[in-house]
Amino acid sequence: MLSQEEIDSLLSSLSVGVDQNAPSPSTGNAALGSESAMPSAHHEKRNYKLYNFRRPDKFSKDHLRALQTIHESFARQLGLVLTAYLRMTVEIDVVSVDQLTYDEFVRSMPSPMTVSILELDPLPGQVLLGFGYEVTSSVIDRMLGGPGTPEAKARELTDIEQSLIRRVLDRAILSLEEAWRSMMNVNASMVGFEESYALIQVATPGEIVALITFEVNLGNKHSGLISLCIPYPVLEGVISQLSAQHIFHRQQSNIPFEEQEKILQKLNYAKIPIQVLLGGTELTVGDLLGLSVGDVIRLDRAATDDLLACVNGRPKFYCRPGRLKDKLAVYMYDSVEIEESIEGFGL
Repeated sequence: MLSQEEIDSLLSSLSVGVDQNAPSPSTGNAALGSESAMPSAHHEKRNYKLYNFRRPDKFSKDHLRALQTIHESFARQLGLVLTAYLRMTVEIDVVSVDQLTYDEFVRSMPSPMTVSILELDPLPGQVLLGFGYEVTSSVIDRMLGGPGTPEAKARELTDIEQSLIRRVLDRAILSLEEAWRSMMNVNASMVGFEESYALIQVATPGEIVALITFEVNLGNKHSGLISLCIPYPVLEGVISQLSAQHIFHRQQSNIPFEEQEKILQKLNYAKIPIQVLLGGTELTVGDLLGLSVGDVIRLDRAATDDLLACVNGRPKFYCRPGRLKDKLAVYMYDSVEIEESIEGFGL
């Protein structure tokens, strides 16, 4: 949705007429040559960028990418939780991550819409998590034993329906809290519940907010939207931590040493295939089709050369053939440092 100022700007750009000083096609090559010799004001490269003081960009692209990473995890977790709770397939994907003013956000949201007011302690302020009526009515219909079909006409929820949808919101809040642990530990709690964004004022109209929009597919038949609004003052104190690099390092450091040891112990019992290559060669298609029992194929390795051991399809060790009791065996004596340095074996 466009503001009145943006609409006026578009209309004013359409009202600009054609340049009367532009040469007509009948002026000939001389006129064109003289015109091309003079620099045109329309093609001059501007060395400045227009800045809107009413709508400054407070979130950088890196901040928006970090928010998308966090809430992609939230979407996956909430999808799994709702799938198990409703016993129907629920897929949730992040559609967009944008920044806009709080007034533009409120005017762009439909009504009615189930909105929960959340606090993410220790972050200041409040955030808004809203479920579209299509999602809300589908979830309630499923919880009451139906197939999960949304109602055609939007309406406000009854007291019983509000009680039912709060159970889903509680699970969504836990998933949001879990997803935010990749950046910092927060305690999410619901402090309010409304039927429209227009009834809530968690930021000034001109304040910049981050809007994360999710698409919800219920049972591969019906879809709806979920929106999450985070005002800039909520993240202002931790904006330096809002980066993909910080999230990655925190995810790595969140795994305790004991857990790492347990993972490694379980990996010790995992089975992986190992192949030993004797050598390789190149054949024409005609030679390949003419092969028969008793034919001998000459390889590109000598009988005294080393063999190549591949682990899970990747060359890892040089080895030598031998025998262990009544079994064929190989002896690993050197590792492969650079795969590109391998010669022969048909590679």
